[in-house]
Formats: sequence, structure tokens, C-alpha cells
Amino acid sequence: MEAMVAAAEAAADLAGAVIRPLFRSPLLVEAKGDASPVTEADRAAERAIRDHLARHHPEHGVIGEEYGAERPEAEWVWVLDPIDGTRAFITGRPMFGTLIGLFHRGRPVLGLIDQPATGERWLGVEGRRTAFRGPLGGQVGCRPCPGVGAAELSCTSPDIFPAGQDAGFQALRRAARRTTWGGDCYAYGLVALGLVDIVVEDTMKPWDWGALVPVVEGAGGRVTDHAGRALTLDSAGDVLAVGDPALLPACVALLSVPAAG
Repeated sequence: MEAMVAAAEAAADLAGAVIRPLFRSPLLVEAKGDASPVTEADRAAERAIRDHLARHHPEHGVIGEEYGAERPEAEWVWVLDPIDGTRAFITGRPMFGTLIGLFHRGRPVLGLIDQPATGERWLGVEGRRTAFRGPLGGQVGCRPCPGVGAAELSCTSPDIFPAGQDAGFQALRRAARRTTWGGDCYAYGLVALGLVDIVVEDTMKPWDWGALVPVVEGAGGRVTDHAGRALTLDSAGDVLAVGDPALLPACVALLSVPAAG
């Protein structure tokens, strides 16, 4: 595993070197098929990551947001999101991150969240405590929470839920102490630092969540789908992260509230 950790860290360094000069600079923004913005920074960063992994682990598979899948049936598969939170990136907000995850036989076992503008990095490896470094401070460790009513809830955007399918989220939002919008992958890093209690998202792809699972769980939390099941490459894209595992049953119950008929 040490060789994989070294590869992930080096790949993140290369991606950051591509991204930093483009942050808060004029960019040509295109519209992808799903209408999300994409920039040359996304593409160049993913190319840098893929090239590094191909040199050091040519037998591994890769699934990336920008350039699709290569050998997805391999025993070891990297999942890449070069800039998670592109909307934040193109509007100059440092709430985005580079996500590098590694799956072993379909299970996420390594995850790295890198924020190249602030110099913060989270590294999670199955069976180890999550590591964090950054100039802004913070200590790894999800915090205990006495109940949903005391919880800080985070979500990237209300638009992340399919039309008419947010009844469960709204129930959880009403029950929580407070809801904060925005953050993308950064919010999961804050869960690992004990500053956010719950994150709920939907319509996520494996590259959106693959790196997050080892980071949050290595800090003492849990990441599942909305029904409390472990995430796999075949999951539907609904994601629930809790810092205190004791919150999971209540969150699952609230998220199961049916849509109004």
C-alpha cells in the first residue's frame, strides 16, 4: 500500500502544479453534457494524474471524470476527480479539491482530498487514522454529536437532488440544528476535522465520493448511501456522511421520508 500512497501524493502534487496558476485567472469555460462547467484546468490536471499513475502502476485501472474508464475491471482501480467543485473554482472560491481514490476489488481503500490553493490535504487509508496537513490548522477526528437536532448539516446545493426527490433531505434539514450550503468535497474534509456533523448529497458519481470514504471513516465517521448501505461502484449516487456513527440510524430514517404523492 505504501507505493500506492506515494503515487497518490505525487499525483496530487502534479495536479496542484497545474491548477494553482489557473485559479482566479480568466478561463475559457465550456458546458459539458450535464451542463456542469469544465475548464482546461480539469483536463490538464487529470492528464497529469493519469500519466503519473500509468508510469508507476500501469496494471491498474482508472476511472476519471474527464477522460472516462480504462481497465475498470482491474483488481486495483483509481477514481479521479481533478477538480471537485468546478463552480467554486471558476468563481474564485477555494472550496474545491482534487480527489484521488483507489478501489480494491470494488471497495474504496485509499482516498486523498487535496486543496491546492490553501495547501490543505487529507489522506485516508483503510485501517489507518486519516492524516491531515495544512497551514490553516485543524485536528483529525470526527466529533461526537448528541443527536440530529444538535448537528451541523452540509450540502453542496439543493439542486443536487432530482426534481421531486428531496423529501427525505428536507426532513433531515428541518431536524438539524443548521444547514450550510456549498463545499463539495471540502465539507467531507471538515467532517473529518470534527467541524461538520452530516453531509447529504445525491446524483454523485464514483469519482465524486470514492476518495471521501477512507478520509471520513479513517477519522471515525461513516459514509454510506441514504439507506445506510456501503457504497460500491454500482451505487446509485446518493451519499450520506456522518461524523458520529450513532447519527446514522436517525439520518437514514429521516431520509426515507417518501415524496409527497
